[in-house]
Amino acid sequence: MKVGVFAALASPYAGPEVIQALGRTADERGIHSIWVPEHVVLFEDYASQYPYSPDGKVPAPPDAGMLEPFTMLSFLAACTSTVRLGTAICLLPQRNPVYTAKEAAAVDYLSGGRFDFGIGVGWLEEEFRVVNVDWAKRGKRTDEYVEVMKALWGADPAEHHGDFYDLPSCNMNPKPVQTPHPPLHFGGESDAALRRVARVGQGWHTFNRLPDQVAEPLAKLDRFLDEQGRSRADVEITLSPYFNALTPDMVKQYAEHGVDQVTSLVFATNPAEVEMVFNDLQPCLDAAAAL
Repeated sequence: MKVGVFAALASPYAGPEVIQALGRTADERGIHSIWVPEHVVLFEDYASQYPYSPDGKVPAPPDAGMLEPFTMLSFLAACTSTVRLGTAICLLPQRNPVYTAKEAAAVDYLSGGRFDFGIGVGWLEEEFRVVNVDWAKRGKRTDEYVEVMKALWGADPAEHHGDFYDLPSCNMNPKPVQTPHPPLHFGGESDAALRRVARVGQGWHTFNRLPDQVAEPLAKLDRFLDEQGRSRADVEITLSPYFNALTPDMVKQYAEHGVDQVTSLVFATNPAEVEMVFNDLQPCLDAAAAL
């Protein structure tokens, strides 16, 4: 069992010194990974339902400045040497796939091949309106954008012609260090998300599940993987308990249910709080090491 952290850090609460402390301490404590979220804008009021809270609202005030994830991971790459760095979750259909492929390759290059690319289709329709992207077709757009990025990460020249993007023959460098590309971890709880994992994913990144809520979706994922001629050995299961405080017993239970990596929520406003968070997490690290 691997133990990572989901770093819900945002300005003005977490400045560069907090992020440096997060990276340095994660390396020192043997943390496997740091994952960071993405929202380009937030709203005072919105109708969309956040899937991971009882009231349907994201637990962040509208003035919370979530840092752009690739920028934050590049900063963390310079502050770390062993910990893996991931997006949880990059809202790919809202983005330009060429720039996103470039940014992902840059993080992998600068970190020496430590990048995990967490991808999701999004839940906040109002955010799609802000970036002028069609909400209804976000799933199909995600699938095609993945193909565009894989083409750019592969051999030069790259070319793609599809329903959502037309990529003329071109070269993109540097390439990712990891080949054929950084691992693709898809978020989402729907059948469509699980089928996407089964088709093209190297991981499934799920949120806000307790140990007794794991077996059913993993059984479904197993069926979808079998349809693709793949198995659970082909994907890594990462789970964040989110606001459910992680305990050593939960670490053991998650492992028993087939979870490969558990990520504990981290929130800190100064370096001293970062140290306290990792002190609290140490028993879970010890439990994982004993498995």
